[in-house]
Amino acid sequence: MTRKPARMYRKIEGQVYTRREYMGGVPTCRITQFDTGNLTAEFPWSLTLTGEEAAQVRDIALEAARIKAVRILERGAPNEFHLKVRRYPHQILREHKMAMGAGADRISDGMRRAFGKAVGHAVRASIGSELLTVYTTEAHLEVAKEALKKASHKLPVPTRLLVTPPAS
Repeated sequence: MTRKPARMYRKIEGQVYTRREYMGGVPTCRITQFDTGNLTAEFPWSLTLTGEEAAQVRDIALEAARIKAVRILERGAPNEFHLKVRRYPHQILREHKMAMGAGADRISDGMRRAFGKAVGHAVRASIGSELLTVYTTEAHLEVAKEALKKASHKLPVPTRLLVTPPAS
């Protein structure tokens, strides 16, 4: 079945649904790595991508943003960055899959007992919550800004870039 558009899951509605032990068939989280780049070095500068609105961000969108940022950073600042995905998608998204086509009205119950099946994960991000952070050196600051700017286009919320200089 095709994936539904992100606008269907963007609004924060209802209670949090995270208890995996009560449901079967929950798909795995699509984010493959939460820490990428040089994990051993200490970098003085940090750039953080924060959300300006409260919304749900699907794990697919976070993974697409992470891949885009890593590609730009590996090209412009090889081995001189550490990218961290700051939020884990705990919220489980459900979808009521209805039968479609000829004769579906005889086998479908419509919206009766429409709890839905688990179809994915999402992050419930409030205003100002940190989504991605890049740690880097001053020489590669512009590359990191460009990477996070391009990564923000993959996210369904407007974002803001916060640059934190080294503590002196």
